[in-house]
Amino acid sequence: MRERLPEFLKRPIIDTDKTRTVRKILKSNCLNTVCENARCPNKNECYTKHTATFLIMGNVCTRNCRYCNISCQKPEPLDINEPQNIAKAVKDLNLKYAVITSVTRDDLPDGGANHFANCIQEIRKISPDTKIEILTPDFKNQKDSLDIIIKANPDVFNHNIETVKELFKTARPQGNYNNSIAVLKYIKENSNIKTKSGLMIGLGETFEQITETLQDLKNINCDILTIGQYIQPSKEHLPVAKYYKLEEYEKLKELAASIGITHYQIGPLVRSSYNAASLV
Repeated sequence: MRERLPEFLKRPIIDTDKTRTVRKILKSNCLNTVCENARCPNKNECYTKHTATFLIMGNVCTRNCRYCNISCQKPEPLDINEPQNIAKAVKDLNLKYAVITSVTRDDLPDGGANHFANCIQEIRKISPDTKIEILTPDFKNQKDSLDIIIKANPDVFNHNIETVKELFKTARPQGNYNNSIAVLKYIKENSNIKTKSGLMIGLGETFEQITETLQDLKNINCDILTIGQYIQPSKEHLPVAKYYKLEEYEKLKELAASIGITHYQIGPLVRSSYNAASLV
């Protein structure tokens, strides 16, 4: 029998003037959010704070990660108006910190790097004081694509490692642990951009494997770390092997600090873009 979802992982549905305003702005600009597409448990809290994580390049993915609620299908052509629409939404929401993520677009020669760069450029045209964090796929570790990102110069470059090396092929069959580490390392070594990565726990990893993963991130001088509980989106996705107890998150905080990671957010409902501005 599978373990039931602990009460501390449940979030009430909140519908207020603020959440409705955010949804209206997103809809009027024809924008997707990872909040909706990935069924984020913090969605309503973030909407109440007048923020959202924008999901660019469509809402279907070319990869089929076994933990993710975003469907794997043939993607649509890029919307050339999307960068301007993102910028308009950032201004309408009066965001001081914008987070932009994307589906993986292995069908595009640059993996979508230029589209990310265009979004950054358009935001800076009309909201020059807004800080920008991007959460990207691995671009197949193509240096040309990473150089496009470096030139665009976001404030934070986030690429999630997601799980430990031993579970990587199970959770991310089309991904590669070493590629993900290499992407973060390349950005760090070739720019002044802060780097960030996130880890889901509850897929069957051991404490020792988590330790090794955090050490790998420290070895490439990753600046910011997030760790949160994996929650199964549907019965078709990977099952939860373990729900971590609250006291175990305290041990993980101690672990991160002992390894030398100084900026981290670790907790049951922490997601990679949750309260992102507070870590910069």
